[in-house]
Amino acid sequence: MLSTLLAAEEELAPLIAPPIVFAAVAAAIFIVLGFVTWSYRDVANRHSDKTAGQDAAGHGHH
Repeated sequence: MLSTLLAAEEELAPLIAPPIVFAAVAAAIFIVLGFVTWSYRDVANRHSDKTAGQDAAGHGHH
């Protein structure tokens, strides 16, 4: 009976913010990482003079 009484009085540790804040922070991090990934699109084709003479797959002729 003592263990039942102690379990009933157990209190959960309070969070530093509501759960929705944790979800918003995670979403913001994913959006920022997605933007960073998106910003590197087509970076290999920015210097067409360096890739001249290569086929569409990006490999030189042998």
